[in-house]
Amino acid sequence: MSHKNTLQGIYAISDEILTPYEILSQCLESALKAGVRIFQLRDKSHSDEWLYPIAKELLGLCERYNALFVLNDRLDLALRLNAPALHIGKDDGEFSRVRERFSGILGTSSYGDLQRAKILESLGADYVAFGAFFPSPTKPNATAAPLELLPQAKQTLKIPICAIGGISTQNIHLLKNADMCAVISSLWSHNTQDSSTLKSTRTNSTHTESTLQNRLDSITHNAKALQKALHK
Repeated sequence: MSHKNTLQGIYAISDEILTPYEILSQCLESALKAGVRIFQLRDKSHSDEWLYPIAKELLGLCERYNALFVLNDRLDLALRLNAPALHIGKDDGEFSRVRERFSGILGTSSYGDLQRAKILESLGADYVAFGAFFPSPTKPNATAAPLELLPQAKQTLKIPICAIGGISTQNIHLLKNADMCAVISSLWSHNTQDSSTLKSTRTNSTHTESTLQNRLDSITHNAKALQKALHK
């Protein structure tokens, strides 16, 4: 099934701290139930072999909700999984080589460089991401991109564009020219419970269940709030 018409709306990206693997599938399902239809699994720490069963489970979960599963960076793992989508960054190998091997949806990062995006589009990119548009707690050293880049990109490119970087309910309305808005902290963060506290309370099952449910409720609330703010 083609997912290219899914390239719009909230684009959720996992985070190894905010979405620890012990609860990632539950976190993802809460977001999917709340209407999120794009999810990227991003892991910079583990081997493909270690990640494979987790990625397979998350892919199946996305398929159940007719959502697009995107794998970050890992071409060989994407091919093994028959993943529908792959996202590669600036240093993830020569784009043309990846495009030759991967027939699914292929997205890439262009940061603040519209000329690079035009080249990537000509080489077969299915979407391109720009940013960071706002200060990002997960990437504090990310290069800033100006908001005026989005209307320029929308006018220049034929493929969908994704905005990234510090996006929240307070600023997402400024990104109307983007087809997708990638979020991490504003989706997964829980005001009263961080992942380290969650892990430390695993021995107390009653406490943990309550803590986890609060966390999942927070994700549901965040997902709905982001979608509402996006469509204001």
